[in-house]
Amino acid sequence: MEPPRLISVLFCCALLLTTTLAMAQDWPQWRGAAGDAIVTGFSVPPVWPPELTTQWTVTVGPGDSTPALVGDRLYVFTRQDADEVILCLNAADGRELWRNAYAEEPPTGASARHPGPRSSPAVADGMVVTLGARGTVSCLNADTGEVVWRTNPFPGAWPQFFTSMSPLIANGLAVLQLGSNETGAVVAFDLASGEERWRWDGAGASYSSPVLMTLGEMPTVVAMTASSIVGLSISDGSLLWQVPFVPEGRAYNASTPIVDGDRVIYSGAGRGTCAIRIVPNAEGACTIEQLWSNPDAGVQYNSPALQDGLIFGMTSSGNLFCLDAATGATQWMAEESLDRGGFGPLVGVGTALFALPSSGELVAFQPIADRYAELGRVQLSELPIYSFPVLSGNRIFVRNEQAVALLTVQ
Repeated sequence: MEPPRLISVLFCCALLLTTTLAMAQDWPQWRGAAGDAIVTGFSVPPVWPPELTTQWTVTVGPGDSTPALVGDRLYVFTRQDADEVILCLNAADGRELWRNAYAEEPPTGASARHPGPRSSPAVADGMVVTLGARGTVSCLNADTGEVVWRTNPFPGAWPQFFTSMSPLIANGLAVLQLGSNETGAVVAFDLASGEERWRWDGAGASYSSPVLMTLGEMPTVVAMTASSIVGLSISDGSLLWQVPFVPEGRAYNASTPIVDGDRVIYSGAGRGTCAIRIVPNAEGACTIEQLWSNPDAGVQYNSPALQDGLIFGMTSSGNLFCLDAATGATQWMAEESLDRGGFGPLVGVGTALFALPSSGELVAFQPIADRYAELGRVQLSELPIYSFPVLSGNRIFVRNEQAVALLTVQ
């Protein structure tokens, strides 16, 4: 090959790689860029290969939290020996850039099987915010790992199975559910200083993560507490609306609500999936309209995803399902159980949906209403996975019980 042509080909390859990475989307918080488990810019293969290419693997210690990807940095929350640890890794090669550790006792009792943190880091405005298993909130400088502030407003208090919700960063605030199932609060901290801006303590804490909703000019924090769904003003924490959602039997409120314009869709084991409309009035108060309820499709440790007017989720017994988002009618429910515990995050990537049960086998299927149509399966890890796959370009960052790996789709 002639040197000029070789240079041209190499330049085109580099340009293609640069363009692909530029188009690749960050994953800065729980459930991705918008907190809705929808990803753009991921390269879905027309035919799934029998296996993916492992670029690197780093043992980081036990944990179930999903890493956060921002630019060329991957933020991992884990446990190492007697400490909870926030790691910053180079996304290209897994090299450690910085680490921050603090002493913390691990979960005990039945939760001891998962000794690491479950809460996923949130990254915004140059900060990284984490929530430890026993309620320690940390805010670090995303570039250096230096502690900006660290606090625990409810020492000795956490939900029955320890904390699992993930922080929300919005409007210069870090918003979290803290405390126990009986005595807890939704708390907003000033991101820069750590000063507590407001606290709503009308219900105990759950395992669900808050999301942001905007009605007109009114940004609202939507949170599933231990016994209800609430809308709180992000400016002062005042209660705008509340709908009871009390767990039954051995169920827990753990799913993240879906916000779709003025609608909120939420789900729980034994109670199915429900949709409400929030209607604000001129005085700032809100009226709740009950839209529909489907008692047959309820989740436990899964958060459904909304794509193209359809709701996709995994029941508490591990069966994938599809609902019409307008009516709540069941479109289909897969016969096979992917995970008897109902663990399995869902991610929409446009032409496909991915489910990742704790078995570590990624299942790809079509986002269609008329039937369950599987596209392929590929094993991502031999160890159990309880976190989201972080998708970006042709890359899949995977966090299993002990390690983080970068896999690529060729």
